[in-house]
Amino acid sequence: MSKAPTEVQVLIVGGAVTGLSTAVFLARHGVSALVVERHPDTLSHPRSRGINPRTVEIYRQAGLDERIWAEASLATDFSKLQMIRARTLAAEEHFSGPTDSPDPSGEVSPAEWAPIDQDRLEHLLRERAVELGAHLSFGTELVSFEQDDDGVSAVLRQDGAERTVRARYLVAADGGRSPVRAGLGIELDGPGEFATTVSVLFEADLGEAARGRPVGVCYLDEPAPSTILFAHDGDKRWIFATPMPPGTTLETVTEEQAVGLVRAAIGVADLDVRIVPQLPAGGAKWLSFVIGAQVAREYRRGRVFLVGDAAHLVPPTGGFGASLGIQDAHNLAWKLGAVLGGSGGEALLDTYQAERQPVAWMTLQQTMAMMQDRTGQDGGEDGGLSPADSYSTTVFGYRYSEGAPVLPRLLSGEPGTRAPHVPLSRGGESVSSLDLYGSGPVLVTPAAGGAWEAAGTAVAAELGVPLVVHRLGTGDLTDPADVFPARHGIGPDGAVLVRPDGFVSWRATSADTDSVTELKGAVQRLLGRD
Repeated sequence: MSKAPTEVQVLIVGGAVTGLSTAVFLARHGVSALVVERHPDTLSHPRSRGINPRTVEIYRQAGLDERIWAEASLATDFSKLQMIRARTLAAEEHFSGPTDSPDPSGEVSPAEWAPIDQDRLEHLLRERAVELGAHLSFGTELVSFEQDDDGVSAVLRQDGAERTVRARYLVAADGGRSPVRAGLGIELDGPGEFATTVSVLFEADLGEAARGRPVGVCYLDEPAPSTILFAHDGDKRWIFATPMPPGTTLETVTEEQAVGLVRAAIGVADLDVRIVPQLPAGGAKWLSFVIGAQVAREYRRGRVFLVGDAAHLVPPTGGFGASLGIQDAHNLAWKLGAVLGGSGGEALLDTYQAERQPVAWMTLQQTMAMMQDRTGQDGGEDGGLSPADSYSTTVFGYRYSEGAPVLPRLLSGEPGTRAPHVPLSRGGESVSSLDLYGSGPVLVTPAAGGAWEAAGTAVAAELGVPLVVHRLGTGDLTDPADVFPARHGIGPDGAVLVRPDGFVSWRATSADTDSVTELKGAVQRLLGRD
């Protein structure tokens, strides 16, 4: 910690996937950040098994998509694995079908669901955060913090020594039982915590029980309802989680008991099972996780923000938890970057809770329904699986404005929704329109939108903001199929203003008699300066 700075713009408490993502996104926006994590290293337990396509889009902005696929966890094609609902793996299934696929056609997004374990993802995030200039301090505990009108003073402890770090803002990414949230006195709403699981990583040949099925995820009733089995390497290694047996704690679980729980889930009494340590050498062989559903009443208290599980806890069914937190970080980071960089007004930070809290509630409701359908004791003919449209809408169709979520295939450039994916050509190479966004506000207009191009240049200069203008078809960026205007609900001389996170802020269907004034107002609203 002696090498860590004593003054940064943002202090991030928590060095797991959400905290590390926050550091990466902030660093991309030129914000100095320090991550402190009480554990001496990132955990080696796989935990989350993948990230959805919307999250891959976000990491694509950060230059991580190719690295993510290079570290993909499963040796087999994730899309070909099956989802199974049964009493045990060896028993006749109530349901078996393909794993969730929010965009099977590939028309909604340039990205796919990425099957990467959380431990591998965190390793990539650590590397990228450091590359971009963020500071990381593991084995460092937040002892206390105080905030005033100008910033936050935090006392940190490492190896028994304490020091104070000063930051403009503090981001709490410290988990579902967040000490920072508790210290602020922020309450939670929702069903709350309703189960504690014991999770085991093991190796075994499940060929007999699988009966030729390419097993991806199983929802099982043995040794207790809500038991889950995941493929880890697509072959011999598996992740198992089941409710903690009555009268048992993590400390009292024995290896014999853990093996017995696995055998009960598989339905093979004499299965040869080898338990694999889930933490670095010398660490525990099994972990426990809290399953629950709750959302913080406040995402911001003064200069402190909550992200990830500190802000919300959702059931693991559907794999939304990690992605939900990563998207929190993405939403908050560009806003902090704009405010700290001088282009954004303080009011912009108030939109973080207004936008992300409803998404958490929507996701919680979806995962609760999925959990009840997939892990309930009554299987039903269809296994209770949620409709594909509902799952896909949770991934892509949430909005940052009033109104119902949007079916992804119907995304049309409406303000408050994620901008549609349109294949474009840049210098002869195929790119997505989503690749235009990420650093600052972006104005896109078709070839006939010369008035908007001129207005964008004028507004950027007048307001002193990093507004980038793209006029399709007048340089090396083209719209070969000429579909960008129609997909965004504008005419051939219209324009669309997109935020750094890829959400549409404003659009004009056609040229305006006073383009500069109209666009200036739109940019000011986007940046919280009106």
